[in-house]
Amino acid sequence: MPRREQIEIKTPDQVRHMRRAGLVVAEIHAALRQAVRPGITTAELDAVSAGVIERAGARSNFLGYHGFPATVCISVNEEAVHGIPGPRVLEAGDLVTFDCGAYITDERGTQWHGDAAFTTVVGGTYRNDSDRILDATTQRCLWEAIAALARAAAGEGGARQLRLNAVGDAVEETVAQVAATRGYELGILQEYVGHGIGTRMHMPPDVLNYSVRGRGPRLRPGMVLAIEPMLTAGSPRVRELDDGWTVVTCDGSRAAQWEHTVAIMPGGVWVLTAADGGAQGLEPYGLAPVTMRD
Repeated sequence: MPRREQIEIKTPDQVRHMRRAGLVVAEIHAALRQAVRPGITTAELDAVSAGVIERAGARSNFLGYHGFPATVCISVNEEAVHGIPGPRVLEAGDLVTFDCGAYITDERGTQWHGDAAFTTVVGGTYRNDSDRILDATTQRCLWEAIAALARAAAGEGGARQLRLNAVGDAVEETVAQVAATRGYELGILQEYVGHGIGTRMHMPPDVLNYSVRGRGPRLRPGMVLAIEPMLTAGSPRVRELDDGWTVVTCDGSRAAQWEHTVAIMPGGVWVLTAADGGAQGLEPYGLAPVTMRD
């Protein structure tokens, strides 16, 4: 039988290299936030992403990945993930997800990857409460999950809590709370999940956005994970279009995705793709990132 691939554990220096890649991704996000507006095409936004990567001296880990033709996935409205940039013109009120990454190469020629996503509304005004709650809840799921990992890495809750499925538990609990308090039933995508990341963009372990009976591998310092909850405003059922990439909701409901690359540190986490290391996102939970010098 083939041996199962082991989870890659990074040294402190390797985490620093990943932080460099993560900061490039943060720069891409900042540039896309500034550029997105009604009337711009998704191809023009891909050019913005490509320009940031080139100026940083990094490389895109999306362009050419299994044939993907761009540096960023741009998914609009009912497109849940993997939207291909092109001539589509964005309109005010469109709900758009940008999912992108970059890698840098160390002195030995080893690649170190970063990967992150965010959703935004074009023009700054949501079309309805459903879009606003969908986006806000997906972002909250991300930070609830990261906070759960931070507490687990700090040893809070006992040794049995030091498991990866803290992510799925946090996402499910957040979605359930919104349903109970706001009356909005949101769907959790199950076919697409988070992942380990390091010398490749996608590595073990899978990071599920839903609870399962087995609690997953134990968290260890040096693990680096891409946490990426993906929610829909309706059914979680999705299908892939004929382009072989774009995934849309079967019922036409809108979708959102938020993602960060997160390093498990001794006593906490470091959000490698956040410019501030995760300080702002963790602050409402009474937590702070555990960092090293960039």
